[in-house]
Amino acid sequence: MTVQFGIDRLLSEPGLRKPLEGKRVALLAHPASVTAGLTHSLDALVAAGVNVTAVFGPQHGVRGDLQDNMMESPDFTDPVYGVPCFSLYGEVRRPTGQSMHIFDVLLVDLQDLGCRIYTYVTTLLYILEAAAEHGKAVWVLDRPNPAGRPVEGTRLRAGWESFVGAGPMVMRHGLTLGEMGHWFIRHFGLDVDYRVIEMEGWRPDAAPGFGWPADRVWINPSPNAANVNMARAYAGTVMVEGATLSEGRGTTRPLELFGAPDIDARALIAEMRQLAPQWLAGCKLRDIWFEPTFHKHMRQLNSGIHIHAEGPWYDHEAFRPWRVQALGFKAIHALYGDYPLWRGKDFKYEYTDDVLAIDVINGGTALREWVDDAGAQPGDLDALALPDEAGWREEIAELLIY
Repeated sequence: MTVQFGIDRLLSEPGLRKPLEGKRVALLAHPASVTAGLTHSLDALVAAGVNVTAVFGPQHGVRGDLQDNMMESPDFTDPVYGVPCFSLYGEVRRPTGQSMHIFDVLLVDLQDLGCRIYTYVTTLLYILEAAAEHGKAVWVLDRPNPAGRPVEGTRLRAGWESFVGAGPMVMRHGLTLGEMGHWFIRHFGLDVDYRVIEMEGWRPDAAPGFGWPADRVWINPSPNAANVNMARAYAGTVMVEGATLSEGRGTTRPLELFGAPDIDARALIAEMRQLAPQWLAGCKLRDIWFEPTFHKHMRQLNSGIHIHAEGPWYDHEAFRPWRVQALGFKAIHALYGDYPLWRGKDFKYEYTDDVLAIDVINGGTALREWVDDAGAQPGDLDALALPDEAGWREEIAELLIY
């Protein structure tokens, strides 16, 4: 069955667009904001007669041109339509009052990855809060969660909120962006005119895509989100951004692999299998060599592990990327003792100060403390995560649209 995303339904069903007649409409978009025919949503909406008066861009920009974290996008004027394009990852993270006054309805058409740390989730919260303050409407044109419905990881702890941690959700949250908007409204008690243009035909548990429809082309929602395998692995591999290891930036398969010049990947895989073989279900680990052209360990030969959540090894329900990556960290300490695994407090991660990036990423200190404790066993991390995962599943059950 062909899946229609929110943008496709909005364009094909005049009744859905009717409330936009006579309204000034803004669009929050990036390069993956395309129709089934790969027309960008901005072009398609204008062609459909929607009065688009402004465009907003999230991290990496409307054009998706900025490669790394904390690379800010400027405001600019769209060269085709002459409308202002406001950056929500530049001088500001939240829309300014000035920008909120030039539209009535904001359409959010962002491809998410289904992970708490992926900042489009936080941008949605900030948009909803601003819309509540200024009396504006927000519509999410819903898109699939390519990681599907499984949830994993500990909840973000109070006091650890940041641009990569919008609230007390688990790392791999299992929601679409439209569903996440409903959670934000309920959790934060927001009074906002909110609507989800739902997908039609999306079956998140169906093979072979398990979240991503097989008949839809993958467009990078950010420069390093190159394919569905990355989207599946990301809830684990994103933690490597807080480590001294390379996460593959500067290669063609970023955030699907990890490694360093001074480790032995084959020995590491063997140690991971010995420590917690049950955590490696549903994927295949392959030892590789890689040399990043930029970023960590640039122009050095790295021994690494490529995580394959694809092909005949992939089991959608069994694969647990957060645990796989945690196990990789644990195995490094088991093999190399006091290996300098974590980036220090001098590395400012997403505008935080005097905290370790790995703790910001995990929304607390528990994961790092488990890795660093030589006596801690896999069951100890399960004891922390399993109650959070069960509680989150219960909390979101009534929000699931599909």
